[in-house]
Amino acid sequence: MSPVLPTPPVPPAAPASALFADYRRLRDLCPALVLRVLGPADPDPSAADGWYSGAQLACDESALAAALAGEEARTADRHGRAARPHVTASRLLHHYVWSACLLIAGPWHLARRVPAVDPADLWLHAPTGDLALRPRGHVGRPGGPLGEDELRAELRAAVVAHAEPLVAAFAEPTRRRDRALWGMVTDDLASAIWYLGRMLDEEDAAVAAAGAVLPGGTLPLPGAADFRRLRTPDGQCHPTRTRLGCCLYYAVAPDALACLTCPRTSDEERVSRL
Repeated sequence: MSPVLPTPPVPPAAPASALFADYRRLRDLCPALVLRVLGPADPDPSAADGWYSGAQLACDESALAAALAGEEARTADRHGRAARPHVTASRLLHHYVWSACLLIAGPWHLARRVPAVDPADLWLHAPTGDLALRPRGHVGRPGGPLGEDELRAELRAAVVAHAEPLVAAFAEPTRRRDRALWGMVTDDLASAIWYLGRMLDEEDAAVAAAGAVLPGGTLPLPGAADFRRLRTPDGQCHPTRTRLGCCLYYAVAPDALACLTCPRTSDEERVSRL
């Protein structure tokens, strides 16, 4: 039997002040991210106004029901009909996890800071899907910066710690098992880094960064970023990847297409749509 190795100490969280500039920049760069950044004196968003923290979504059935009802209403408003309940739950989890991954990976990619984002400090507005965040601090080490491999490991750990209670809470409404849900988390982390790279006009660097963060073999994240390139008839090369699981976007409306990175989408179709 292999010896049990002691768990290395977790680096302490440094003060939150540097993160405010990171999040302001992230919000300006990313039009898909509708975010309120809360200062130390700002009150917590209220459930009476439709705001629920990730911790509430994970632990409070009424909060989760309200958030699902909000997602269902938004889908019906955009597409003319409500989605099936498990599709609604999958789409809501995807929106929340992708946003959380962007909020954790954003400062890492912009400034090599890994924020400590507790689910109790990230709120979702059930009627609109908007977000509010109270920054608390980022991972640091007294006496010197973390190396790149250590930062990538801290990034994965921060995403896993944040997502874990949500994965458990959404298992029943999404009708998905652990591996499929953690596959969604993996996909959303790769997608968030890739999206930020495109917003920065640094797509190649972001693709390389996502590949380094997700090389495979980093359970519970069950797969790799695994980017590849497709050449279109005009001679351009485009990065792409195949998601570990379907996000069910195609199921929200009769005329919705599967995503370009969906396992349902062939490379031939990707080339034609690019």
